[in-house]
Amino acid sequence: MNMLVAQAGADEEITSRDGYQFRLCDGRWRLSKDIDIPIFRISQLLSPDMYLSIRRVFAFYATTNSASYVQTCFYRCKSYLEATAGQPPFSIESLISYRSVADQKNEWYLGTLRSFIKQWHAVGYPGITDEVIQLLGKWRIKGNEKGYAVQSMCPNKGPLTDIEMGGVVGAITTAFSDGRLPLATTALTLTVALTGRRPVQVAALKIKDLIKQTGKDGIDKLFINFPRAKQRYETWRSSFSKFPISEDLWLVLQQQSASVQREFKDILGSEVPDRLIPDLPLFPNSKLLNINVHLEEQLKTDFLHIPTSTITNAFYDISKIINIASERTGLPIHLSPVRFRYTLGTNLAREGEREYVIAEALDHSDIQNAGVYVKNVPDIVKHINKAVALHLAPLAQAFQGILVTSEENAVRGNDPSSRVTNGTKGVGTCGSFGFCGAIAPIACYTCNNFQPWIDGPHEEVLDRLLKERDSIYEATGDLKIASINDRLILAVSDVVNRCKTMKKGGEND
Repeated sequence: MNMLVAQAGADEEITSRDGYQFRLCDGRWRLSKDIDIPIFRISQLLSPDMYLSIRRVFAFYATTNSASYVQTCFYRCKSYLEATAGQPPFSIESLISYRSVADQKNEWYLGTLRSFIKQWHAVGYPGITDEVIQLLGKWRIKGNEKGYAVQSMCPNKGPLTDIEMGGVVGAITTAFSDGRLPLATTALTLTVALTGRRPVQVAALKIKDLIKQTGKDGIDKLFINFPRAKQRYETWRSSFSKFPISEDLWLVLQQQSASVQREFKDILGSEVPDRLIPDLPLFPNSKLLNINVHLEEQLKTDFLHIPTSTITNAFYDISKIINIASERTGLPIHLSPVRFRYTLGTNLAREGEREYVIAEALDHSDIQNAGVYVKNVPDIVKHINKAVALHLAPLAQAFQGILVTSEENAVRGNDPSSRVTNGTKGVGTCGSFGFCGAIAPIACYTCNNFQPWIDGPHEEVLDRLLKERDSIYEATGDLKIASINDRLILAVSDVVNRCKTMKKGGEND
């Protein structure tokens, strides 16, 4: 008989905070759809009694804390036990030894270990002496360095600039229109990008979390009611916070909702009951749907929801598909969910919002992490003149079309209705055979169907855009509004540069 099972109560069943059941004696504990911890990996580092005791502490954590936090505590403990193998575990000697060799940069890891040990002692399971608690109480542990990527505006890990953000969102939309991105991927990435929410919150969404409210003025207000994350002692989807969204995102999510309902109908072979439709996952892992188990039961937990890791991985794939360059580096932009959170917080700080507003927008429970956004707030470029625009243009690669020598050489060049003008003169040809409701020529320069003519009046378009930018800033004093067309300015500048190169006999690359 398993020695652990033979110990009193070791085979009892535990239910994690996310509703997953495991036994105390299991080698692996499934805590959520995303996380399981290999508890057996520390069995050889502890005595049977100590092993049982630490399991009981982890079981307590599993019922009261998020799965990700339990996982963090487990690996902090595992690292400590492996580093101090041969010394009495959780003794004064081993803890002092472990701290002496800890990397100063990662000293904050000890904070998690200390909290775990103090909680162990507090719940009363054997293994931690009063002397150890007294020692830990005297320690002054350096906290985790916060906000470096934000305050440094790191081009690889920090907030996106307005130009980068506009390029990314536009490229995702274009890739969806071109059939290079499926609906589900487009919907979930736009949701993360435009709301700055954590992947775990997006993964937990249900159809009923899409909310439309009509105000007294008769205007519809659109929201996503996000389940909150990182709330200690709260179960899955037990508290929510509403986030206002644009009509464009709303329409994409409505398409996703309809797609999910069709998907479940196809798998089940019948219509989903009306009363259950609101509880369907907005982003499902439908391959786990069991047609032999009542659907209502399967919808009570996160079992049918997309794994959080799938959302994170989607951004790595999308980075390659859209291949948008940064005007800061000239290299493809590295995308990750956390960069969009940084971008949301940074933009709010630029607009003069204080910590509590930023904390609420980012769904933080307090303001301790919001302060990094209001310190050393990065400036928006106050003035972009023609020289700066022409210099940045090749790096940004905002122009996505193809330069042609004349109207006759363009796709649809023989169709007068395809001609794009600046109001008085022709600037290029639209190569799309479908309907386009965009405003020409403003929207054309960032469209991959646009074919500007080498002799088109592109510098006139550029001069007008730069003049409008200056006028808006002078009239409003709002850099955010004035810079709204900065990516377009770089696209037109790129065309100007290419025209000059071609006229000099260079290649159009």
